[in-house]
Amino acid sequence: MSRERLLNRFLKYTQIDTTAGEPGEKYPSSDGQLVLGKLLAEEMREMGIVDAEQDKFGIVYGTVPGKVTDCPVVALNSHVDTSPETTGANVKPQVIHNYAGGDIPLPGDRSKVITVKDNPELNDLHGCTLITTDGTTLLGGDDKAGIAVILEAAQRILENDSLVTGPLKILFTCDEEIGHGVDHVDLKRLGADVCYTLDGPGANELNAETFSADLATVTVKGVNIHPSIAKGRMVNSIRAASLLVAKLPVDKLSPESTEEREGFIHPYIVQGGVAETVVQCILRSFETEELTEQANLLRTLAKEVEAEFPGSEISIKITPQYRNLRDGLDKEPRAVPLAEKAHQALGRQVNKSVIRGGTDGSALTAQGLPTPNLSTGQHNPHSPLEWACLDEMEQAVELVLKLLELWSSEPKRPAASS
Repeated sequence: MSRERLLNRFLKYTQIDTTAGEPGEKYPSSDGQLVLGKLLAEEMREMGIVDAEQDKFGIVYGTVPGKVTDCPVVALNSHVDTSPETTGANVKPQVIHNYAGGDIPLPGDRSKVITVKDNPELNDLHGCTLITTDGTTLLGGDDKAGIAVILEAAQRILENDSLVTGPLKILFTCDEEIGHGVDHVDLKRLGADVCYTLDGPGANELNAETFSADLATVTVKGVNIHPSIAKGRMVNSIRAASLLVAKLPVDKLSPESTEEREGFIHPYIVQGGVAETVVQCILRSFETEELTEQANLLRTLAKEVEAEFPGSEISIKITPQYRNLRDGLDKEPRAVPLAEKAHQALGRQVNKSVIRGGTDGSALTAQGLPTPNLSTGQHNPHSPLEWACLDEMEQAVELVLKLLELWSSEPKRPAASS
């Protein structure tokens, strides 16, 4: 029954379009996030979370009372928005019970196929329940799978007197996908000592490191004049910007050529005209000092382009985005070991891996709330080939409950860092 309830929760959440919009115009950036947040707050109150509330920013807070009160307060976090890279409107999930193996064609677009070759983890999921898109939208497992896991765990705690846990704080954020997930989170209101984001792939992954990230805004100014009289006078910023992008390494320092702990410079937006062109580049590295080296490389290449295009002017603005989750976890040194212990207590092999990206946990940790990341059964996020595994979501619920149980036996004051 509870497994079916978990599936139905997830499917219901995927029906609400929470695609993030453009940052800066309003918060949250899309109205659907407010719709889902309101629904979640109502569901939480219906299950007995009396202080559940959606604030004016769309952020949802709530508390599941603990049977133990003299232990650290644990928070769980997921985000309601989905990536703007693929639409989240009119999602039509395909539920595959007792998956028998093989490639999975998607009914809305037969050119889209989830293949075993590209998803070898499918080989370990025979007999499981899978949820896919129809090939025309994303699914929303990132991070509606996390939301479903958190609320299912909360409801089981409220229904089961034998589950001994401390106080549980719930936090659902907005606009995580566009880098603004915790802009308006009130940590004092949350009142947690440690937090876990439920925003990871597959099962049994534990993430205690993320990229550090900066945004480089490269503004290339040229000289515009009517092309009929342009000889010796026009400086085309589009051509200068194109040369700058072409000078960026491709065989290294690019997303296409890096993996694991290798960082990159990624030009992902180009906008402009003859007079001015703006190139947005994201800088990523696990070491913050390497971000400085990447920015310096951009500045060096900019000087070269200015020399090749006399009259052009190139400026580079660096905006910090988030920092490696690892750098703030020492404030609560039990956060990762207890998560490892929870896996072990359930007889599972934990996979400690790094995230080649960031989570709300990166920003929460930087603000003083240590927040590692846990798996939720999501796969291929941001894509029409996205899918999720109900069995892995159920494993995530079980892990959360075991983790909360372990924290209930810990003393309130954190152990000193070694």
